[in-house]
Amino acid sequence: MPLRFFYRVLWLVLCSNALTVYFASHSIRAVVVTTLACWLLLQVAYFASVLFLIWRSGCASRAGQRAEHFGNCKDVGSQPSDDDAVTNESADLLHQMLAISMLLP
Repeated sequence: MPLRFFYRVLWLVLCSNALTVYFASHSIRAVVVTTLACWLLLQVAYFASVLFLIWRSGCASRAGQRAEHFGNCKDVGSQPSDDDAVTNESADLLHQMLAISMLLP
């Protein structure tokens, strides 16, 4: 839900809540307390919905990455994983460094 739309709905709900409570109780104190409680509840609900959307988008991106990874691997046993490639590169680099260090006096 866009923020601008949320604020419009928030003000509409708060004003209708305030008018309803005032006509029911004729107390300004009750209007203030219930309006603040309603405002806080709506803010918490909006924050929770934003967190849910962030969590859902993270799950969707991870699922897409997994699908992409498994879609690219035709034979599981024939292709080395990324960890093996990094390990092989680091082992080659270590061998080169050892060879260079043996050449130094």
